[in-house]
Amino acid sequence: MAKKKTITKNDIISFYMEYVLEYDQNPKSVFVFSKISNFEEVKFYEHFSSFEAVEKGIFEAFLTNSIKTLHKSEDYKIFDSRNKLLSFYFTFFENLTANRSYVKHVLYKYKNNLKGLQTLSGLKQHFTNYIGDLEIQMLDVKQAQIEKIQEKTLKETAWFQLLLTIKFWLDDTSSSFEKTDIFIEKSVNTSFDVLDIAPLKSVIDLGKFLFKEKFQMN
Repeated sequence: MAKKKTITKNDIISFYMEYVLEYDQNPKSVFVFSKISNFEEVKFYEHFSSFEAVEKGIFEAFLTNSIKTLHKSEDYKIFDSRNKLLSFYFTFFENLTANRSYVKHVLYKYKNNLKGLQTLSGLKQHFTNYIGDLEIQMLDVKQAQIEKIQEKTLKETAWFQLLLTIKFWLDDTSSSFEKTDIFIEKSVNTSFDVLDIAPLKSVIDLGKFLFKEKFQMN
């Protein structure tokens, strides 16, 4: 059979996932993998440097494909940051569920230590960039250094929350993973309630008013 001449990045991702699920192990070498998948070995290196890079690319693709899907929706474009993040979560976990066998094969044994998993490093970078683009409102302190700390803390907290949700989903045995849906809604809403700065702003404004009035009266 003639070798496939045109091989895309997504083709290699699909071949790799199929190989892992069919043989219940990672390929032993790029030579073996490309031979079984019927393409020239050199085509692999046009897109990836190693199998580790493929695994990172798979989880990045889950996220980027989710965001592409969201941006096709006119409703998503007018959502506030809370509802955009909820929409992202539901779409992202739909993608994970569609590929659950592969995701469990790769992640389940690491479910209690996902934070330091190199396979998810690309996913983290893309996800934290997405969080930054949501323009979630935080307290305006007008100090660049503190604002950077706030932004970094927000991104790290959001990443930790995503990992917790992945772990919950990996262990979820409910029908259609309905418990994961409930967990997503409650955890995201709780996070935004904690971040809600309106009450804090009111307290600060009141304090400023009282301070100003006191000095004016004196």
